[in-house]
Amino acid sequence: MLKKVVTAFLFMFLLGGALAYAQASNAKLEIVTTLFPTYDFAKQVGKDSVNVSLLLPPGVESHTFEPKPQDIVRINKADVFIYTGKFMEPWAEDMLKGVSNKNLIVVDASKGIELAEEEGHDEEPEHHGGGKDPHIWLDLANAQVMVNTIARALVQKDPKNRVFYLNNAKEYNEKLADLDKRFKETLSTCKHKTIIYGGHFAFGYFAKRYGLEHVSPYDGFSPNAEPSPKAIVELINKLKGSGIKYIYFEELLDPKVARVISQETGAKLELLHGAHNVSKDELSRGRTFIDIMENNLKKLRVGLECQ
Repeated sequence: MLKKVVTAFLFMFLLGGALAYAQASNAKLEIVTTLFPTYDFAKQVGKDSVNVSLLLPPGVESHTFEPKPQDIVRINKADVFIYTGKFMEPWAEDMLKGVSNKNLIVVDASKGIELAEEEGHDEEPEHHGGGKDPHIWLDLANAQVMVNTIARALVQKDPKNRVFYLNNAKEYNEKLADLDKRFKETLSTCKHKTIIYGGHFAFGYFAKRYGLEHVSPYDGFSPNAEPSPKAIVELINKLKGSGIKYIYFEELLDPKVARVISQETGAKLELLHGAHNVSKDELSRGRTFIDIMENNLKKLRVGLECQ
């Protein structure tokens, strides 16, 4: 009888250990990202094998975000932390000094991408670490580089799923490449080649890739920057003389400057989404980076009078 009890006990012990091992083996990677593009890219690469959370609260403007102590706690519990680089998140490197998780893989998603100088020349360098434009994801070729960087990090952390992650990245990059092609084809047919933007500079990489000019009354892309009355008047005059009927504004900020220019020129207001972050409603509805960019293409087709 005793032998049977011991045997049963050993069986249950071994079964419990096997189940615990299986659960550990099947545990999803915990990924924390700073901005919406890297959040969505990580979801597309990891799919059901990962849990991805966004450090930036929904609806919060990205440039003004400062991490809180609970954010460091979240990152400490993660397997992978993804940020866009020191020029977008100048606080990230200091924050990471407070992270004690030695197994955390930290991913700078700007790695391998040549950063452009920001277009505004009077920007205070502390906002983005020294005058480099961090809005790399709006060039869809850069977005593909970012996806591959994220995929390599997931493979490093979870090598048994290497093929799964790399195949997902390849499949998603094919979608980005197709969208990139559609942008090139559509925007090459436009009557107008200038994006009149009533918000802060964000579309520099985008404009360069697709052969457009990007004009804003703001000197730089910090939300703390304010355009001078002279800059607003110059943009009003440029808009009146261009024949362009639309002025674009940025997401998640009051488009007060764009509204003034619209009132002075009769130009229609339209959102051109920089994809830094999304609203709580957009996040709950599962809006994706590709959704945002496809919508931008529709808005530009109308505003720039493309074929």
